[in-house]
Parts: sequence; structure tokens; C-alpha cells
Amino acid sequence: MNLSTVLLKPGEADRIISGHPWVYSSSILRLTAPVEDGHVVQVKDHRQRLLGVGFYNSRSKIAVRLLDRDRVEINSDFFRRRFTAAIEHRRRYLPNATSYRLINAESDLLSGLIVDKYGDVLVLQTSSLGMDQRKPLIVDILRELLNPVAILERNDMAGRKFEGLPECNSVLYGEAPTETAIQLNGLEFTADLAEGHKTGMYLDQQVNYAAVAEFAKGAVVLDCFSFLGGFALHAARAGARHVHGIDQSEAAVAAATRLAIRNGIADRVQFETANVFDWLKSKTSTGPNERLVPVYDVIILDPPSFTRNRASVEDALRGYKEIHLRALKLIKPGGILATFCCSHHVDRQLFEEVILSAAYDTQKLLRRVASYTQSPDHPVIPAIPETEYLKGYAYEVLRTA
Repeated sequence: MNLSTVLLKPGEADRIISGHPWVYSSSILRLTAPVEDGHVVQVKDHRQRLLGVGFYNSRSKIAVRLLDRDRVEINSDFFRRRFTAAIEHRRRYLPNATSYRLINAESDLLSGLIVDKYGDVLVLQTSSLGMDQRKPLIVDILRELLNPVAILERNDMAGRKFEGLPECNSVLYGEAPTETAIQLNGLEFTADLAEGHKTGMYLDQQVNYAAVAEFAKGAVVLDCFSFLGGFALHAARAGARHVHGIDQSEAAVAAATRLAIRNGIADRVQFETANVFDWLKSKTSTGPNERLVPVYDVIILDPPSFTRNRASVEDALRGYKEIHLRALKLIKPGGILATFCCSHHVDRQLFEEVILSAAYDTQKLLRRVASYTQSPDHPVIPAIPETEYLKGYAYEVLRTA
């Protein structure tokens, strides 16, 4: 196997040695021979010590995405081994799930590849040139191991442009429905595989849906940023007296309402189309000499990411504080606040600091009763910080103003 070598500058190997798979173009000293974009290269430090092999792309800031620490061939056997390991991980940690993230890029040592499983349909995304060039091989191995009825690609994410790749959606195998029914924790949902968020819907809260629902029995629940009603529907099934879900998307609210009917819990859950910030503000505004009476036993905050880069973190923190200030005013004494943040640039400690700042301003005393992370089909490798983005807490409100 004759490979071109990417030599790193002095001091640039430590992060790679610790386990991170990205080699930035700014870290490269030189290439020992010309190489075509998308081809496999070997990476060595400035002392010629092997660090691994991976896909090269001169057009990307991430010039090399390492796939293995040894000098192995990136062929069908390689993908078969990695896919098999990913499948076994899900079977071990989500044994009863039928829909989940099957391959989570760096988390499964396959940088640039995501595959989601929706029942018998697979949806893939290739965010690196090397992976994109090998789609036929990837499809063949997935068919061999899982025998799906269809495989789609949802390569419409903006990040592909940084690899010099166009956006494209297509059916790679079989005849795929645009919408498919799936089961999450025994509840029925529908995934819009053609137009839905990400590859069809969000799967990373699957375990948390059931965990938060444990607080809902007999409760009056508010689910903010409810989207398709993941938390709301689980809370209603768990025995909540009433659940009110809010989302600004009319389409999402309509879909969540249909799912409530389909799951036989429409008598306990209601969805409303509204801007959550405006809704919370209207419900917490009081006139002179008017006292706000909390009405909810459980409030769930699961907003979309408020920041896509470090430059906007301060604005994001103001947004997070605002919704927590308003929500805390609406929770009864002894009630539960379950709150989540999926902004990668806001870490767990910073997120809790914002929550506690809101609690201070509203004169609430909180007792943390649970901590949450992304479901195990989205594994976290601590040496690769980018693999961890979702964090959450549940707090009991011990004191109200």
C-alpha cells in the first residue's frame, strides 16, 4: 500500500495522539508526494512517527480526517468492521429501540459519515469528500448487514460546501417513502425523510423522553419548543393530567396533534402555535399590585441551538436566561424544571450557571434531581469535544418568591 505522507508541524501532533481525528490544513508542514482530494493518506509527526491514515482534502480546513491509527486499507472489510461495531454498540445500549442513529461520524470512528435508522429505512449523510466518493461501497455494506427496504441520502446540509461538495437528496437504494412511521419507547411517530429536520427528525432525546416523563404522573405540564411533541406525548402517556405544548412551527404543531390522536392521548395533550419567548412573556407579565400564580407542576425547555459559533455565545446566553427566568415564575413550589441545551459552544457548566443566575433573579432555590446527556446512539468520546453537544438538568423548585 503506497500512500502519500502528510507531515505535521512540530507541536501539532499532541491533539491527534490524544484521539482527535481532525488534521487542520494549518497544522501541515508538507506532503511527501502529490495526492488527489478524497484519497487516503498517512499522517506522521515531524519526527516521522505514524499517527494514522485517513481521507485527504486540500479544499477543506480539515485537510485530513483520520480513520485508523494503524496503516490499514480503507476498503470494504474496513467499513464492514466499523459498521458491525456501531451496530453492536446500539444493540447493547439501546436493545429495544428500532429507530436510532446507527453511525455517528467521529463517535464511531467514521468522520464524515452519519447514518440514521428509521425502522427498515436508512438515511445517510456524507459530510466529507472521502466518504462521499465511497457512497456506493457504503450502501453495499449497509445492505449486506441490515437488509433495509430503502436507503436515502439527505445531503442538504450547508457544511458540505466546506468540502467542495454540492447539496443533494436522492434515493440510493429501494423505493423510499417520504414519510415513515416509527416507534420511540412504544409511542408512534412519523419521520418526514424528505423534508424533516436533520435526516427526518431528532433522535438524540429518545432516552430523555422517557426519563423526564417519570416526573409527569398527575402533573400539569408545559412543553416549550415541543416540535413533534416528543416530551409532551411521553408525559401524557405517563399519566399527566394535562400537557400543553408550544412551538412556532404550524407544521410541527399540526403533526404533533395528529400524533396525539394516533397514540390515543389527545384528551390529555394540546398543542399551540406560538413564539415561545413571546408566549412566556405574556404569561408572566403582571399589572400593578397583581401577583403571578404559578400553574405548572412540570415545565420542559428544549429549544433549538441558539448559537452556531463562539462569536454568538453571549447572545445565546441571554436567550437561555430569558426563557429560564420566565419558566421559573410559572412553576409551582415543589415542581420540576427539565431543561436542555444543544449548543455545542455552551458547555455544561456554563449552561448551569445561566440557570442558577435566572433562579437568583427570581428568588428560587433549586435542587438538582437529574442530569441528562444525548442518547447512547450518539456516543460521546471525551477526547473529541465535538461529539458532545446535548446537556440537560432536572431541578426541583424548593422555594418561590
